[in-house]
Amino acid sequence: MPEPIKILSQHPPGGRCTLYASYAKELSSCLGLAMRVIHTDCRDAHGDGSPSLRVNGAVLQPSDGVILSAADICAGLAAAGMDLSISPDLASRLEAIHEHFLEEFA
Repeated sequence: MPEPIKILSQHPPGGRCTLYASYAKELSSCLGLAMRVIHTDCRDAHGDGSPSLRVNGAVLQPSDGVILSAADICAGLAAAGMDLSISPDLASRLEAIHEHFLEEFA
């Protein structure tokens, strides 16, 4: 059984922490995975602190070095051996979350 999706977040969550939690909720819903939010004061984006999104123990890395995109998440899930065919519209659903985030926080 796969590990839960983990979000390392500051408390209260800021922009990227909120975005990553939204991604995780969608992943949990679409892929049937549990999710867990871990609050931390450690700031280490895409590492051992916030904001970070982990799948099967691997920290997903943004291709632009700043913020995870739908493509980054799908690539990370595929690299972790997850079968994305069970949710063919996953990428578009994650992209919609990303677009909403950019509109809200731009």
